[in-house]
Amino acid sequence: MSGEETATMKLESAAREWRRHGFVVLPGYLPPDVLRPAVAELDLLFPSAQGFHDGTDPRRDCFLDDEFAGIDAFPFAATQIGLLAVHELLVRLAEMLLDDADLRIYSAEAWAKYTGAADYDQALHRDYLNHTLLVPSTSPEFRQLEMFVFLVDVPEDLGPPHLVSKTHTVDFPAKPNWLHRRDLPGPDEFGFESVRPGLYEHEISAAGPAGTVVAFEQGTFHRGTALTRPGGARYTMHLNYRRAATEWGQRRGWAECAHDPNWYRFVAHASPRQLELFGFPPPGHPYWTAETLAGVALRYPNLDLSPWRDEHGAQPSDAGI
Repeated sequence: MSGEETATMKLESAAREWRRHGFVVLPGYLPPDVLRPAVAELDLLFPSAQGFHDGTDPRRDCFLDDEFAGIDAFPFAATQIGLLAVHELLVRLAEMLLDDADLRIYSAEAWAKYTGAADYDQALHRDYLNHTLLVPSTSPEFRQLEMFVFLVDVPEDLGPPHLVSKTHTVDFPAKPNWLHRRDLPGPDEFGFESVRPGLYEHEISAAGPAGTVVAFEQGTFHRGTALTRPGGARYTMHLNYRRAATEWGQRRGWAECAHDPNWYRFVAHASPRQLELFGFPPPGHPYWTAETLAGVALRYPNLDLSPWRDEHGAQPSDAGI
């Protein structure tokens, strides 16, 4: 059996587990050579563990007292981290789990957490309230995919996510969405909070080495856990994919950041397939004409438009460039 066949069988097995449980944990899915360029640029976004804990990094205070303060959203100042978000291995995994090749990435975030910076211990919850205008669907064609990607080792004392198999929540309604272990801190006017301590008995830790990918769907209950290692730091990515037709699944409108300098740098390094995930028409699409090719060349002077020109049949002189 070839290496390609073995890889395909592993992805097919992952897809079966994802469909049954609502999540799958793939330890070390991304090899070190794939992670290395992104990890080398982490300091462009975040303090190191030492710089945070000894107070020598002036950015330290920005990460205090809010569990979400460590989130940096695409487009990143670190181009290699942006390219990792749409690496072919992750795209292939998304294609297998969503059973489609016409996909969109609808959010990408890098996330740093530091021991003692904030309370990272969450209640079990689903993410659909800020990932869709509607509610999660069990129909395969309408599922949305979330992925946690570990850029460093994330053992239990560095706050790995915990997840609960959908076999334990199959009959749960859309509300309540947050299920606490103990008494609620206060009333929830919309009825989205409740107490369900027994569900915590079924949670599974996704602790794993660098390169681990935790793939789950919107309807899966999960939570962040506390960092307890003295001087600890955790660096991950949170990526979200959907089928192109699932227009109600959204977190970011990419055009709102398409004049950001970081976006221009990303575009200059991205492949046509990677750009398609953000909504670029693929080569051969009727959008591409001599006129649009000329305009896009002006907007993105560092983007190699050869793949689009070749499919369009336009020569540089035809496009006016």
